[in-house]
Amino acid sequence: MFDTILIANRGEIACRVMKTAQVMGLRCVAVYSDADAGAMHVAMADAAVHIGGPAPADSYLRGDAIIAAALASGAQAIHPGYGFLSENPEFVEAVEAAGLTFIGPSASAIRKMGLKDAAKALMEKAGVPVVPGYHGERQEPDFLAGEADQIGYPVLIKAVAGGGGKGMRLVERPEDFAEALKSAQSEARTAFGNPAVLIEKYVTKPRHIEVQVFGDGTRAVHLFERDCSLQRRHQKVIEEAPAPGMTEEMRQAMGAAAVRAAEAIGYSGAGTIEFIVDGSDGLRPDGFWFMEMNTRLQVEHPVTEAITGVDLVEWQLRVAAGEPLPVRQEDLSITGHAFEARLYAEDVPKGFLPATGRLTHLAFPESARADTGVRAGDEISPWYDPMISKVITHGPTRAIALKRLARALEETQVAGTVTNLAFLGALARHEGFAAGDVDTGLIARDIDALTDTPEVPAPVIAQAALVALGLDGKPAWDQGFHLWAPAWRTVTLDWTGEARDLRVMVRGPGSALVDVDGLVVEALWQDGWQLDGTAAAPAARSGDTITIFAHHGISIRVIDPLARDAAAGAGAGVIEAPMPGLVRAVLAKPGQQVTAGDRLAVLEAMKMEHALTAARDGVVAEVLVTEGQQVEAGAPLIRLEDEAEAAA
Repeated sequence: MFDTILIANRGEIACRVMKTAQVMGLRCVAVYSDADAGAMHVAMADAAVHIGGPAPADSYLRGDAIIAAALASGAQAIHPGYGFLSENPEFVEAVEAAGLTFIGPSASAIRKMGLKDAAKALMEKAGVPVVPGYHGERQEPDFLAGEADQIGYPVLIKAVAGGGGKGMRLVERPEDFAEALKSAQSEARTAFGNPAVLIEKYVTKPRHIEVQVFGDGTRAVHLFERDCSLQRRHQKVIEEAPAPGMTEEMRQAMGAAAVRAAEAIGYSGAGTIEFIVDGSDGLRPDGFWFMEMNTRLQVEHPVTEAITGVDLVEWQLRVAAGEPLPVRQEDLSITGHAFEARLYAEDVPKGFLPATGRLTHLAFPESARADTGVRAGDEISPWYDPMISKVITHGPTRAIALKRLARALEETQVAGTVTNLAFLGALARHEGFAAGDVDTGLIARDIDALTDTPEVPAPVIAQAALVALGLDGKPAWDQGFHLWAPAWRTVTLDWTGEARDLRVMVRGPGSALVDVDGLVVEALWQDGWQLDGTAAAPAARSGDTITIFAHHGISIRVIDPLARDAAAGAGAGVIEAPMPGLVRAVLAKPGQQVTAGDRLAVLEAMKMEHALTAARDGVVAEVLVTEGQQVEAGAPLIRLEDEAEAAA
């Protein structure tokens, strides 16, 4: 066994690997970019090495710098985590050429599974069922359109070098194929440097079920399945293990197919065989097909650990050190059920746009496992994936595990950035999901209900008013005493995008009234504030923002009345960057007539492309940026003529 390993990654997965490695007595070396100098994984490590600038291409994708850091720090092995260089066969070869051990599969195994088309051909030879489609080398648009016609619509266009939903488009009609192909190829070229795609039959009620495999280069076992069907735009949101509705017959069939796939390439380490499953008529042994293999540890590995009692990172370290698999298939069994919810910094009402911000408060309930790479005070950077944490629960049954997840999400506290916490909470309470009626289209079908923003209850607003006035603590003996001052005090808050005045009257120590738009809320101190008989929720204030940790967190701004109208009317007709990013394309020209909804520019941020559109009809007055320019959130990109200019 090694005594020192280097983790060639950042954030949550770097911290996760360190936890196990340090428990095993290993010394851990972190690498970090300029943006991560004060990051949690750097603080956790026994040593840390700076490797470059904030852009991944200047740091976490620099294999030479990472290998040099490993050699300089005395590490004997490199753990890649997931993402970045984890599935890069050239990096694996460079690691081994430097005399180091790569904690993961061989370069050969990664290559065999790295391109979806080649992997499917290999799986067919190994007797693993594959989805009908075209996986060849020809990429002419007319040829691919013809293949789609033969397969039959709807079809999926998928980047052959892809993952995470990038370079993927669903096409339901022949007339939409050409534009979807062009878009998928462009995104694939940006994300992977390879525009090649494959075409697959789209299963109408698909479920995404994957099998965790583990091999030692000779023998492989499976650690049962995970259901990852709860997805938004092909991105996993909540995962669970085992899959609801799974029969023992189908579990054995899928598990055997996954093991055949792993052993066919001499797989070593942790990997995942992803299957698309037809859920239209229950789960059947003849209703699943190979999609791809992820030759690394998966983000959702904790749910497998929860139901099997296995530490997959420990297995990775031991097998990489030359030990054989510690168990045989018959030694593995399932205990209970587990869920994982991915907590992201993202603006749900704005179409799940990735968000940035400094976390002013962050706390997780002790009842759940929280795998995170950030702490209160850390910044969600525009350079990397905006995941805050994974919240994992386990229970003896699916129903209990799901109730524990719902409660854990209610008790999770985040302030300083917008998040998808309320969205996750709505999913955890979704009746269909609770019943196990899950497919990859569930979120899209019920998106309005899942993203509905309920009205903020008056007691929550009243509590924010007390916090704003500094009255939320234990009352002093003289609270409420006033001389030559009005009995009612005014505080201006904004919880709907509009500043509103509230009135507060302190009647004496531990007693107050708060007038919320004519509805009077009574606040009484009884070993803590009670608002109309309901206990006040935990709260935090940072600057002019108050967060009440009720209903998955409600942010309320304290407004200076003198500045209320300072920005009125600012920015009319200006298309701004909704987040920091790279201007990938400028599609508008000065003088161009545009219609509401027209694409004006494409911004690349958080590993995705985002189209910026015209909010109204008009004429382009100015283009304020150029392609390839890095911009900050709120930066003006394109200005439309106002009505006066247009009339002139």
